[in-house]
Order: sequence, then C-alpha cells, then structure tokens
Amino acid sequence: MKQIILGTAGHIDHGKTSLIKKITGTDTDRLKEEKLRGITIELGFALLKLPGGQHLGIVDVPGHEKFVKNMVAGATGIDIVVMVIAADEGVMPQTREHMEICSLLGIQHGFVALTKTDMVDEEWMELALDDVREFTEGTFLEDQPIIPVSSVSGEGIPELLDTLDQLTSKIPDHPPSGLFRLPVDRVFTMKGFGTVITGSLVSGHVNTGDTIVIYPSMVTSKIRGIQVHNQSTDTAEAGQRTAINFQGLEKTSINRGEVLAFPDTLKPSFMVDVSFKYLESNKKPLKYRTQVRFHTGTSEVLGYLILLDRDELNPGDTVAAQLRFDTPVIVVRDDRFVIRSCSPVRTIGGGQILNPVPKKHKRFNEETNKGLQGILDLGPEDLGSYYISEAGLNGVSLRDLLIMTNLPAKKLDNYLQTLLSKKIIIQLDKENKIYIHSINFNQLVINFLESLKNYHEINPLKAGMPKEELKTRILANLNPKLFTLVINQTTKSNEIIVEEDTVRLATHTVSLQANQTDIKNTIIETYKEAKLQPPYFRELNKNLDIDDSQAKEVLMLLVEEGLIIKVKEDLFFDTEAVEELKSRLVDFLSKKDEITTPQFKEMTGASRKYAIPLIEYFDSNKVTLRIGDIRKLRGG
Repeated sequence: MKQIILGTAGHIDHGKTSLIKKITGTDTDRLKEEKLRGITIELGFALLKLPGGQHLGIVDVPGHEKFVKNMVAGATGIDIVVMVIAADEGVMPQTREHMEICSLLGIQHGFVALTKTDMVDEEWMELALDDVREFTEGTFLEDQPIIPVSSVSGEGIPELLDTLDQLTSKIPDHPPSGLFRLPVDRVFTMKGFGTVITGSLVSGHVNTGDTIVIYPSMVTSKIRGIQVHNQSTDTAEAGQRTAINFQGLEKTSINRGEVLAFPDTLKPSFMVDVSFKYLESNKKPLKYRTQVRFHTGTSEVLGYLILLDRDELNPGDTVAAQLRFDTPVIVVRDDRFVIRSCSPVRTIGGGQILNPVPKKHKRFNEETNKGLQGILDLGPEDLGSYYISEAGLNGVSLRDLLIMTNLPAKKLDNYLQTLLSKKIIIQLDKENKIYIHSINFNQLVINFLESLKNYHEINPLKAGMPKEELKTRILANLNPKLFTLVINQTTKSNEIIVEEDTVRLATHTVSLQANQTDIKNTIIETYKEAKLQPPYFRELNKNLDIDDSQAKEVLMLLVEEGLIIKVKEDLFFDTEAVEELKSRLVDFLSKKDEITTPQFKEMTGASRKYAIPLIEYFDSNKVTLRIGDIRKLRGG
C-alpha cells in the first residue's frame, strides 16, 4: 500500500479542523487554548481510511497569520493538499499565502474543499465558485475539483472521499532512498515510555533498535519503539506519519526543526546554494544581503540572502543565490524551502536546494554564476562529476556526495565506479572515500613538476629538493595522501626520481659553471693538503676570497658526492684523510681493545679542536662506543 500524507491549507476559521473531524472522527485541536479560542495553533494529526482501502495520514495546519511558520512545518512531506475555502467568505489573505507556500514547496496534487455550504444560498454559492476558479487559475490547483461540503450537514462528504480515492491512485511512489530523514514536528513525554517525537518520514526507512543521530545537535540515541498511525510496528517508511520512542533521551535534548537520521549521513551547514523565486506578489525589489526567515522541513532559521550576480531582485524573478545562516541547517539536494521576511513577517519567496554544503562564493564571479545556473539542468549523476570538479584539491567525500546529489547510495556508488574506470575522477582516500577530479589532479602534477624545475634552476648544484619543502610549497593544508599520490604517479611515469628524502626531475643533473669548477678545485685541494687539521669553512672563504653562497653550494655538492665529510657545523674534512684515520683507529682497537682521548689525539697528530669532533664523529657513526673516558670498538 502507498504511503500518502494529506495536508490541509487555508484561512483561519474556514473549517479545516471541522472537516477533518467529520471525515475521520478525530478532533485535531488537542491543546486547551485551541479549544477555548476555537482556532488551530499547533499542528494536528489524524488517520483516514478511504472507501477504497487506502490509508492517509492527515496533517491539519493552522490558518492564522501568526502561526504560518507552524503551517510551513506541517506542509513538509505532504503529497496531497486540500485547500479549504469557506463559501461565506471566499478567498482570504491566508488562503493566498498558503497557496504560495504549497507552490513553493513543490506540492503538485490536491483540490479545493468549499466549506460551510450550509451557510450560503445558491446565488452566493455561484459567486464563491467563481471566486475560487479565478483564484486557482495558473496554480497547481487549476482545473482540479472544487467540492462543496458541509461539516454540519454532511453534504459533499461522499464526493470528497471519492475524489481522494481517485487522486491517491495518481500519487507516485516515494523514490527509493537509503537516506532516512525525519524532520521533527513534535516532542513530548509519555508515562512509561519516555521521550516521543513525531514527524512525517520524508525518505528512507527506519527500524526498531536502530541507532540514530539528532541533527544538528548531534545527540545519539537508540530507537525503543515505533508507531505508525497509532499502531506499533517494527519499521516505518517514507510517506508515513511516524512516532518514535527513544531510550534514555531527555525531552529537552531535541526540538522541533531538528532532523533524525542515521550516523554520518547528514552534515550541518551554515550556508546553502539555492534556486530562489521572489514572488510576483511582492511590492518592491529585494536587496542584496536582506535578512530573512528560512523555513525548510520543520525548522525556521534566520539568515541572509546573498545575491551573487546583482544588487537587487525584482518581483517575479528567479535566481541562483546563496543563503548564509546564524545557526546550521540540515538539508539535501532538491529540498524545498520557503522564505519569509523578518518585519513585517510574510512569505516572500522560496525554491529548492542546489548544494547543501557549498563553499563561500564571491559575488559577480562569472564562472560561479554560470555553474550554479547549470546545476538546474544537470541530471543527478552529472552533479557528482560537477561537484567533484568544483571541490578542487580538497576533494569530496562520499558522505557529502550523497546529500549533494540525493541519489540512492548504490546508484551513486555505481556511477562513481564508472567515473573511476574512465579515469575522470581519482579516489584519493579509500578509507574515507574522498574523490578528486582528474582535471584538478593533472593541474597539480603540472604545478608539482614546475616547482621542481624552478628549484633546480635556482639551486643547480643541489641534487634534489627536500620532500618536506616540496610538500609544503605545493600542498600546504591539504590531504597528505595527495602528495603521496603525486609522488607515486610521477615516479611511475619516470618524470621524477626520489632518493631518500630528496626529489628531483629525472632530467636534472648537477652541472658546475666555470667559476664554480674553480671553487670546487680550490676546496678539494685545500682539504687534501690540510688532512686532519683543516680550516673552518668560514675561514677558508675569508682567506681565499670566495663568494660565500656559491662556495657553500659547491661544498655541499662535494659532501653529497662523498669527497668531503661534514663532522660538525662549519668543520669539514677530506674523506680520504678521515677514512685513513678510521682504518688506523679500528686496527688499534682490534689489538688494544680500548683507546683514551689523549691516545686518539696522538693518533691524529692534531689539536683537541679537531680530535674531539673526530672521535665524536666516529661515535655517532657507530664506529666507536664511549664508556666513561675511553672508547671501545662498537660490537667488538
């Protein structure tokens, strides 16, 4: 059986609640204040079993202008709307506003119930019918039935039920979705049960025992029990009025407007990209950054409307825009919303969500505006590629793509696998399922190779660029796995060579200029002649009048080539001299077992300023082992 929700709409005191009571036997005005004042303040709920056997969950909404926000909350998830218009008063201000709200929320099915027919004569009835026909012209209720009814006499009730029977057969099934979402419209406690919430289940399904998260507060709880139309059940599905009982959850920890969903499926956001229609009924243009009331699901949030391609919006216009909020919202792609002004409070427009988790856009950016307009024409699958491309090198997670495309998980996964096989996208992180577009990755590779090329040009005598420096230069604050991916790909394609902690272009070779060759020869000759008593490098530069920066580069090249050994800062030795000393030291320790510092100093034939750094060099290179004031052969 289809899961269908019927909602009422219309001006205050036009008989919505009385009509529901007549066809269901349920008085949806449950509050004491509602019964005393004779008006609906809060949402009311009932169950209707049609003659054909179809069950309808009914949401009765307030008609008073002060409670329009409650009406918007009740309209969430409605499949069929009954626009209630009293025959004795005709179309009134809230009738018009409710019609605008229903249209903005994308409701497509319904009809008009012309109530209180027992209070007017035949002539007045004809005037009322003409008024209704004129009112519905150009709306989704144009050419739909107008059924005169009386909740007092019962006139027209059989026709109304028959119309509902026929209409329910035209309502399409709710699209399959693994994304369980239930916007909360009521929270209360029941003795013996604890906290209970109710709402219209807009997508997916949920079972007793499931763990759910309350978004955006992120409170987690487990479902203790489920009721659908006052009947206990183990499962609730999209399109059902649902009551859920939780284990150990305080009533104060959940509020109307929050959304129930499974863990790690939704994402709070302080901004959304939208397609926004500014109603033609507005009297003046809407200015950039106007503060507005944003209604979606059962929530109301204050925010600012950011016009991206203009400074003001004329009545009747539709634009792509960004909404930025004071508190986070929970939405997915294609969710409908209503915008109301702050003062005076009235409905001024609405539309649908384009991107529930966008980045902050700059105004008057042609590429951004073109992209947002294009989203409306893209199919759900194409949106995945678009959003991955737009995300740049940050990439997009599967979790975000699910709410950005509003595709079932299996369908989205199949689509992503197709893009991966065609190498249109790249999976950056298998564990967290983060994807980047190949266009962005290929550009990164170009930048990566260009950085290496520039480094080699500036530092021609260095064998390569330190990995960490390269990573910081091109990928600061980005996913470190991306750097590894670039290194692996460019190594595989033989564009770079990685040697320990340095990276270089495969084409890079160290080449000395004429003057640098002279410096190299001078340094080699100086250290060879000095043997174990070389000058400190700063002294060498000063005595030979060598350019310091060039000399240091040449010296480090000699170190990398193994011709010179660095013993400590600014103190370097000829490699052959150190190796010859090492041979004598090892031979000595092999025979004598240990050596003192004075003995080592005598072996070097050099002063303490050279002997001490040299023996410490042998310690650090695991030739010798210091024990007190003596050294032994390590491992000997």
